Amino acid sequence: MMENKIIELEAALYLVPTPIGNLEDITIRALKVLSSANIIACEDTRTTQGLLKKLDIRYEKLVSYHEYNERERAVELVKHIKENGISVALVSDAGTPALSDPGYRIINEAINNDVKVIPLPGANALLPALLGSGFATNEFVFLGFPPQKKGRQTFLQHAAAMPQTLIMYESTHRIGKLIKEIVEHFGEETEICIARELSKMYEEFLRGTAREIADIFAERKELKGEIVVVINKRDKAKEE
Repeated sequence: MMENKIIELEAALYLVPTPIGNLEDITIRALKVLSSANIIACEDTRTTQGLLKKLDIRYEKLVSYHEYNERERAVELVKHIKENGISVALVSDAGTPALSDPGYRIINEAINNDVKVIPLPGANALLPALLGSGFATNEFVFLGFPPQKKGRQTFLQHAAAMPQTLIMYESTHRIGKLIKEIVEHFGEETEICIARELSKMYEEFLRGTAREIADIFAERKELKGEIVVVINKRDKAKEE
């Protein structure tokens, strides 16, 4: 890993993507910001400490920023930036902050208080999954995680009515259920792609109709790791 030089950062909220698996996906700019920020706000301080150690980053201060303290911590950090002229780097446990992770509140708090927000490009799971699916990329909708219970069926019904390529996250414990629901709501001939463990040793893309993927899951019993589901809404026969 390259030497991480400390640079002077302007007072702002920096949104810093971190690797979803392969450490080499960290950007040079992210390394500089994490090495130089006055405060790094993170979902789990232990997880981020481990990452910073692997990347050989010496940091000034870590604070927790997660779904249970997000409202209060957002106000606190933005006030700190504005009144004391410091730099705060926001990270999630992996990937890009605020994409199905905490971050929305502090971003809006910063904007509403005229604090500069600087989002860095970088690692996430949804775009590699979309590209690897082979489905249309000119129009797509990211839906995050489906509701676990209440509102799940309504969510899927609305999704089925959308004409764009759809991208969802799902847990390893509920992926079997989601595959069955796609067959039910979208149709068994709907093309889907399941991308799991992106950028990691066991990265895998499963492509086929919803019925074919359901058969694969029935045989394998489980799909482990971080999972992204991409659903094709284009009619290939009409396009051809």
